[in-house]
Amino acid sequence: MGEAIGYQGGFGYDASKPDCTPRKLLDTSRLAALGWQPRIGLHEGIAISYRDFLARGAAA
Repeated sequence: MGEAIGYQGGFGYDASKPDCTPRKLLDTSRLAALGWQPRIGLHEGIAISYRDFLARGAAA
């Protein structure tokens, strides 16, 4: 997902050290059964959020 914000580096983690965060999964099957569908994909949503973050001057 780094390409959404122009990041050219790599991502890494040490699997021998747990992050202590319980796994949380979102189940949208009930929403989908009601006819809901997302309008924005994950990659596009990250890019939009990052552009907004920069536009608000939060990176300074």
